[in-house]
Amino acid sequence: MKGYQNSFEQSSLSVIGGTPLEGEVAISGAKNSVLPILAASLMLSGKTRLHNVPHLKDVTVMLRMLNALGVRAEFNHSDGVTIWNEKKVRHLAPYDLVTAMRASFFVAGPILACRGYAKIPLPGGCSIGARPVDIHLKGFEALGAKVDIEHGFVGLKADRLVGTRIPLSFPSVGATENLLMAASLAEGETVIENAAIEPEVMDLMNFLNKGGAKIQFEVPNSFRIQGVSGLKGIDEYHVIPDRIEAGTFLVAGALTGGDIRLTGVHSQDLGSVLALLRQAGVHLDVEDTSIRVKGGTPLMAVDFETEPFPGFPTDMQAQMMSLLCVATGKSRIKESIFENRYRHVTELSKMGADISVDGQDTIVTGVPELNGASVTMSDLRAGAALVISALAATGESTVFGLSHLMRGYCDFPGKLAQLGARIIPR
Repeated sequence: MKGYQNSFEQSSLSVIGGTPLEGEVAISGAKNSVLPILAASLMLSGKTRLHNVPHLKDVTVMLRMLNALGVRAEFNHSDGVTIWNEKKVRHLAPYDLVTAMRASFFVAGPILACRGYAKIPLPGGCSIGARPVDIHLKGFEALGAKVDIEHGFVGLKADRLVGTRIPLSFPSVGATENLLMAASLAEGETVIENAAIEPEVMDLMNFLNKGGAKIQFEVPNSFRIQGVSGLKGIDEYHVIPDRIEAGTFLVAGALTGGDIRLTGVHSQDLGSVLALLRQAGVHLDVEDTSIRVKGGTPLMAVDFETEPFPGFPTDMQAQMMSLLCVATGKSRIKESIFENRYRHVTELSKMGADISVDGQDTIVTGVPELNGASVTMSDLRAGAALVISALAATGESTVFGLSHLMRGYCDFPGKLAQLGARIIPR
């Protein structure tokens, strides 16, 4: 992969399709785990060392956030981050960092819990939907915080946080994680009901518990938190593998008719993705920490709806749509999580895909093949879908907007090149 490590500094990719992917690829740590874990490190006094941390733009932004808040945090080897938290955490999160990445809002809960006061800009990120932070704020209010929104900032203030029952109106991953962090240092017991139970939420819970928190998961979707007075640094913590990166490579292998093996995965976190791929005719050999995908079998239309875990993840909708573009028959997709997550449809249509959109519903009619075209990424997962579609298309494609990919995929062009893709950063 040497020579591809800085590929995201380029503005586009030239992709020559038609080559089946073959070989082995190691899956990186989960972006959606490491970002809240880094935010939670604001609550842990002393030294913490994380492993399996992906080199991503979003991770770099969060490290800058921690340093701006008075915590020293840095990469110390290929996939390790060390955090030193020895000073009082600052209460004001920098505007440029929070507005650049929605996940920066994760620092709200930790700062509020540690300082009793936080001032956080309203967040930014991919333009795939409104994703309001109302559920976060209602949870903070339930814990006893006063919320004030003015001039693009959220002010949070509480003399003390007090445990309570918090029934979420929707199982929001971000709100669940923010409230887990805040409640860990609240007085008494907090119960979060209708909570998100994604693997990344469980990873944060395990991290907090290793630092001294007392959080218990209760089936089917609740967390019971006994507040503690403080948390301590963790000598070693390994972030879980990225299930969305894994799913993306599984689709890429199937779509190109390749034969690839993914290593370093948690297969149990991919249940709905594996089930849908098999339903579509994809051959998979699944073990606990590795998955082999063999293409070449006929692809069949399938219907699916995005749902909170354990349902099919919204972060895999665009990639699965790419696969179904060349499947036999008509597939029906319903996007139930985000209201603006079909922006890749126009670009796939440039490649010859037959897709019709009606609100949150989409019908994909399979075509014999896709054709190379010039396309532009609109967000992170749409970008991945366009790249893997280009790998399967006839002829050459130019894919613009690589800044989206660098947010969430660790050296995606390099890993694809390792598997034989003809792909050149421009």
